[in-house]
Amino acid sequence: MLSRTADNLYWIARYMERADIAARLLEVGSRISLLPSAHGYRSEWDSLLQASGTADGFAHKYGDPVQRNIESYLFFDRDNPSSVASCITAARENARIVRTALTSQVWDALNTAFQELRQLERTPRSELELSRLTDWVMRHAAMVRGAIDATLLRNDGYNFLNIGFYLERGDNTARLMDVKYYVLLPSVDFVGSGLDNYQWTTLLRAMGAQRAFHWAYGGEVTAAKIADFLILNPQSPRSLITCVAGVNNHLSRLAKAYGRVTRAQGKAAAILDELETTTVDAIVDEGLHEFLTRFIGESADLGTLIHESYLSGDVR
Repeated sequence: MLSRTADNLYWIARYMERADIAARLLEVGSRISLLPSAHGYRSEWDSLLQASGTADGFAHKYGDPVQRNIESYLFFDRDNPSSVASCITAARENARIVRTALTSQVWDALNTAFQELRQLERTPRSELELSRLTDWVMRHAAMVRGAIDATLLRNDGYNFLNIGFYLERGDNTARLMDVKYYVLLPSVDFVGSGLDNYQWTTLLRAMGAQRAFHWAYGGEVTAAKIADFLILNPQSPRSLITCVAGVNNHLSRLAKAYGRVTRAQGKAAAILDELETTTVDAIVDEGLHEFLTRFIGESADLGTLIHESYLSGDVR
């Protein structure tokens, strides 16, 4: 497969997953903001910008973090490369370039999302409820993912799509968890309280993982259980270990097909080994925010190695 084709497929998956996470971030913010007593030194809405890495861009354009402006910035603003509108448009453009590498079902799912987005952009903002927008994004992201899984050959293209999907999902799970860190409670005394646990439950709901969590653990919702579920539990579809294992699987398939082991595969294997040998207690000792920040950095490094190994045209 040509590296430029692989690059387009890889970014289709990354952009659609990134659009999904922008919607989920907005849902987390809107739910937590309904709690009248949830006030830390940062607001709920500022926390979304911090966790998504878009705080500087927003501040340059809008200044203070006002809810309505943040909603627009994360959903419609083309100046924000991580907004829903930017991501869906970029995914559709990448798909157009490699149209012959996709089934008609995958193309239709991407093109339909893009055409409906244009209709939303023409609708007065006052007529669009945030919950309607976030549900719309999550539904279309699931449709694209379903079309990929149901209709594509399990070839190189499928591997590159999934590498992009898993890499982006792992990064996004870490960022969503970090929202909870940024929405600090008024005092350390509130850790483990009903308010603390409600915020963790809100996070699970935004990820569509609340029922799966209760199936896996049952009983009381605690921060330690949720951290285990979203970081170390291989049964959880959004956990960091599941995402890194997915990247490893598809890199291994490529290595077998090409008869070449790359630095990207070594890096992914090292990250997976650390996740498989650590514990929640060790993560808590390091600090959840510090662990997540380190994971996000390692995920970015892995993305760089994947680009150098397969997508730049210079296989290493």
